[in-house]
Parts: sequence; C-alpha cells; structure tokens
Amino acid sequence: MIRASIDIGSNSILLLIAKLGEQIEIIANEANVTGLGKGLDETGVFSQESMKDSLAVFKEYSDICHKNNVPTSQVIVTATEASRVAKNASEFYSKVKSLFGFNVQIITGEGEAYYSSMGVLVDQSIKQSSITIMDIGGASTELIHVDVKAKKILTSFSMPIGVVRMTNWRSRGIAKEEVSKVFTSYEKEIFKLKTSKLYCVAGTMTSVGNIYNGNSEFIEEEVNGLSFTYEQMQKMHTEYKDWSAKRFLEKFPFLGKRSATISAGFELASTVMQKLGVEEIYISTYGLRYGTLLAGRIEDEFIC
Repeated sequence: MIRASIDIGSNSILLLIAKLGEQIEIIANEANVTGLGKGLDETGVFSQESMKDSLAVFKEYSDICHKNNVPTSQVIVTATEASRVAKNASEFYSKVKSLFGFNVQIITGEGEAYYSSMGVLVDQSIKQSSITIMDIGGASTELIHVDVKAKKILTSFSMPIGVVRMTNWRSRGIAKEEVSKVFTSYEKEIFKLKTSKLYCVAGTMTSVGNIYNGNSEFIEEEVNGLSFTYEQMQKMHTEYKDWSAKRFLEKFPFLGKRSATISAGFELASTVMQKLGVEEIYISTYGLRYGTLLAGRIEDEFIC
C-alpha cells in the first residue's frame, strides 16, 4: 500500500510518500522552507510572498504525487500553528485545493502532538518505557511525554514560541521580554516534564544535528538516531550565536531559507533543554508526516 502525507508548518512544507508493509519503504521525502508564519504576529495573515512560495511547492509536490500514481485528493495534508492563527488560512487552502486537489486539514495542538509522537515511535531502537519529545516549529514548540509501549500520550502542551516567531521578535527588539513571558507562563508544565534524555524532531533540530556533523549538505541517514550531549549543544550555541544568516548559508548551504531562523533555533532549543535538565539529545527525522501517513486519516477530534 502506497500512502502520502504533507505537513504544512509555520516555516516549512514537507512531503512523504512511502510504501507500507513490514517496513516503511520511502519513495519520496521532500522539504521546502516557505515561511508561512513570517510576520504573522504583526499582520494576522499569511504574506503574499509566503503564499506564492507555498503554491510553487504544492505544484512541485502535486507533480511528484502524480509521478508516483498517488491521487492528490488522497494525500493526508495537515497544517499546524500558523494556519490555526492566520485569518486567510481557509481562503488560501481553498485555492490550494482548487489548483492541486490537496485537501488541507488544520489540526489542533493535541493532534499535532499525537501524530508527531506516533511518528517518532516508528524508531524501533527506542527502548525506554516513556520518553519526552520536543518539536520546535516556526510558531510553536510542543513538549510531549509518551508511554512507548502503549503508544499513548501521557501529557503534552504547546508553547506559542517557535523559530519564525522568535526571529520576528528579535527583528522588533522585543525577543527578551517575549521569551521571558512564554517561559514564565509554562514554568510549571516544563518542570513536570524534566528529563535527562530529550527526543527532538522537526526541521530546526534535524538541522542542528546536521550542523553538529559538520555537513554542508543534509544527510538524513547520519542525522536520524544521532545523539550528543547538552554540553555539546551549548558549545554550538556559543559558537554560532552571533552568526548572520548569510554566514550560516555559506558554511551550511543545506539550510537554504532556514538560515534566517537557525540562530533563534539554537537559542530556543538550548533554553528549553536547560529548563528540562537535559543531559542527552537524540535526533529523529521522523515526526508528524510519518504519524499521519501511518494513521491513514485524521481523527475528527483533532481537526480544528
């Protein structure tokens, strides 16, 4: 059975096509940064530039789906935090459906946590009875505590802070106060999820893993399952904290448009890890798109 899923985030749009059997056979795995969440806090809407870039990506993904005999109407397409906020999200996704046939479903924070964690659990090397997962997105960051054996979320919450949002705050000179507000508001929830080992998914942390390896191109097989210490994370944060987007792109071309937000990503990840008491970091390239693809549909309770 061949299935396809698309994950529309606040920063990137991801496509996964796979053949399901005893193992998952990947047919296509694509990622493009379009920055749908850029400027959203100020305007309340997707920008014309980000929508134009996103439509180009949907055209590309439509072609890939057709090439692999996957009807676009049957692709499981989910959208998260930025789409929950943007006033023109519904209008934009109606256009996406009319042009390419993709039926976009905006899911709740609970749904995002559920399908992301189910994606992570594809990794059969996980032996702990429970794990804590961090999913840093463009507009939000999810922390999820999961019972591995039962494949059940024990607790989760979503903080309204992500790399696009944080980069916007930096450009406006309000990052310090806004970040402080968020972490003060979620101090009790974070304390309850203290963990020595943190499982990290999504583009920011998989990019951090690739930077840790010193790769100029993204090499997924080297990143998935990668472990390093919090001390090593802090060394990277210190080394790169004053780098410009241009310098990141020159050193690590794979970042593409993500070069504009990776500095905020290092700071945000390091802050969360410090508050959680993390000692070891584990990178997973699995996540939301894997969880939705395996599920085959989105449960009604998770649709906004």
